[in-house]
Amino acid sequence: MITLLADGREERIAGPILPHGETVLGWERKPQGWCRGDACIPSFRAAAAETADGVDLVAFAGLLGRQVVADADEGVIAVGEPADLPAGRAPEFEALTALRGTKVALVFWASWCGCRYDLPAWEALHRELGGYGFSVLSVSLDRVPGAAREWLGEALHPAVTDTDGRIAELYNVINVPTVVWVDAEGRIARPQDTMTATDTFRSMNGLSSERAVAALRRWVIDGDAGTTSRELRAPTGDERRARLHARLAAWLFRAGRGSAGERHLAEAAALAPHDLAIRRGLMPLNGVDPFGERYFALREELEAAGIAIYRPLPDWQDDREPATPSPVSAPSPVPVRG
Repeated sequence: MITLLADGREERIAGPILPHGETVLGWERKPQGWCRGDACIPSFRAAAAETADGVDLVAFAGLLGRQVVADADEGVIAVGEPADLPAGRAPEFEALTALRGTKVALVFWASWCGCRYDLPAWEALHRELGGYGFSVLSVSLDRVPGAAREWLGEALHPAVTDTDGRIAELYNVINVPTVVWVDAEGRIARPQDTMTATDTFRSMNGLSSERAVAALRRWVIDGDAGTTSRELRAPTGDERRARLHARLAAWLFRAGRGSAGERHLAEAAALAPHDLAIRRGLMPLNGVDPFGERYFALREELEAAGIAIYRPLPDWQDDREPATPSPVSAPSPVPVRG
């Protein structure tokens, strides 16, 4: 038996060749081919993944445009998301689908990031702008279940924790804070942007929360997203593969298989050295302080290589006068580390 990590679930399967008659990644064999809902893979195409003994999981995933990373020694396989997501559409996940008909700011954060101190300000925006058909949906990239809970407090906005990294994979999030705007019809109104809701770490990131919040208000109230870009920045093949190695690393760390987890973490870092959501995000599972020396050494490594840590879109940083100053106040000053 091996463990399959796919579609946000973990299940046990007999092996990489699945017996005939079983569903494969949610697809079912029918006379015309393999089908899932109204979508079907014709029989002549699916034949490439079918053997006398059953269906080759890796080959079948390839037909769907999904990458696979397997560790035969550890008995675990991770299957990624499809590469060809509909252009301009926001990738679906349950909490987002429940908000269809509402403008949504997807706020990616983590307890291992100083951006956790912005959550009260995001919550205040959620309450202030709710009457305009707006909601914040916060997505914690914490790999440790429960780590985000203490920072959410009594928040009213919907919040999820992306422990397996699937949502980060769907939205190609390489660091936090990252914010994505989704319109009421489920389309991307603004792709991945480094936005802050307070100036707590402005000395480190150089970003103006006042301008960011003003840009958000223009979109919610006036419909001006401030950018012509309506598609997510697509991941490279290496980035997609790195996220699968990270998923295996997280699973192995949780299972107490530290050396195997380290091996997959190293693979992920080699494929996507710039992906702090992977490299810093896995530190707590690996017993490393994400605010300690290893993190600051990582920052120096990336800066020396000319790799940007923060990647804001430029439009809300232009010379336009910001809107009326936000009534959202920053949390009281505290000694924090970013």
